[in-house]
Amino acid sequence: MQDDYALGDPLFAVDALRRIETQAALRLGDAAELMRRAGQSAWQVLLAHWPQARRIVVVCGPGNNGGDGYELACHAHESGRDVTVVRLPAHAPHGRLAIDAAGRYTGTGGRVVDSGERLSEADLIVDAMFGIGLSRAPEADAAGLIDAINAAGVPVLALDVPSGVDADSGAVPGAAVRAERTVEFIVAKAGLATGRALDHAGICKVAGLGLIADDFAGTSPRSTRLQAADLMRWLQPRRRDTHKGGNGRVLCIGGDHGHGGAILLTAEAALRCGAGLVDVVTRPTHVPALLARRPEAMVHGVDDAALSDSLLDGCDVIAIGPGLGQEGWGRRLFEQALCSDRPLVLDADALNLLARKEARPGAQAVLTPHPGEAARLLGRTTQEVQADRFRAAEELACRYGCVVVLKGAGTVIAAPGERPRVLAAGNPGMAVGAWGTCCVA
Repeated sequence: MQDDYALGDPLFAVDALRRIETQAALRLGDAAELMRRAGQSAWQVLLAHWPQARRIVVVCGPGNNGGDGYELACHAHESGRDVTVVRLPAHAPHGRLAIDAAGRYTGTGGRVVDSGERLSEADLIVDAMFGIGLSRAPEADAAGLIDAINAAGVPVLALDVPSGVDADSGAVPGAAVRAERTVEFIVAKAGLATGRALDHAGICKVAGLGLIADDFAGTSPRSTRLQAADLMRWLQPRRRDTHKGGNGRVLCIGGDHGHGGAILLTAEAALRCGAGLVDVVTRPTHVPALLARRPEAMVHGVDDAALSDSLLDGCDVIAIGPGLGQEGWGRRLFEQALCSDRPLVLDADALNLLARKEARPGAQAVLTPHPGEAARLLGRTTQEVQADRFRAAEELACRYGCVVVLKGAGTVIAAPGERPRVLAAGNPGMAVGAWGTCCVA
């Protein structure tokens, strides 16, 4: 259907989806056909996951997403279910497709009301208010209905996009539906793969609606999504005839007074990922704990903040920042690492130090900020970063000329001139100090 994206599932922006829909409608010769297929596909998802649902409430907005909801309501009504369409107050359907879909539903005797007072009595609520058509905070009447849906204590199936979620960025600027499942039409939306959207979309399933390759001509995805299994492309099995010197040497730098655990976890992560040799530069007071926990690490206690040429020349990559601090000791180690010709992984305080100076760490570097660190690097607020994680990661990659791993739910990976990728791995249990570095290293 789509081009070969080399690796990962394609994620599309709204503009690309609209072009695909237009081209498909022209090919089919009937613009309403896609809406009928969407309603049918959503009905099949409903039957597959809530086959016992008898009382179904479909909350319909005035646009095409509402039209999809009316089409689903037709199927549910014809099957003998007790169906009620709750219309967004004072927002009758507009546009020929939505009006016709609403007419088909009411023509079969379907019930339409303007109040959602009895939402809690339903077995299932279907959210068909806005879909991809809303990228701002819902107005008061819509926000009130969304709040009522969330408070009903009833499973919710969202059509295409949970209402109130920005389909491009994943931002939630106001009230937004929390769905148990979302059926996405035609393509997966980039915004539903990262940030706050993940807590609203639930389990997502794409219904392709029978489109063909010609419908996708001239469009390309906004991003691609990587699953944990995709990482095996880079983490290849070792050859049987191998030795420690052939599996890379990592130099880990960090752990000022009181912060030795962070660099310990970094070293441990490097070893778990398969590094053959791992050196650690840290304060002397942390050496015993590191050796007790990881005796295979080569730990160097340093108080004078001077890296030897043998350490710098002997390593293949430097991971610096966890527990480094921003005082004199950490600053001097950071400057030495930055001036080396080695690939760098910069995290934690290394990123904070980078934000305070005009420097580009080189094309071989990898920056691994969480949203707060990304905000400092960009001179913005954390809220602005989270409002569009794709754009933030891409701007950082452009500014610093290297790979950026913007951590968080739906980690975004960006590089200059490359399509960003989203990592659909990890879990909320990783939201603990130092674990981000442990998993990136």
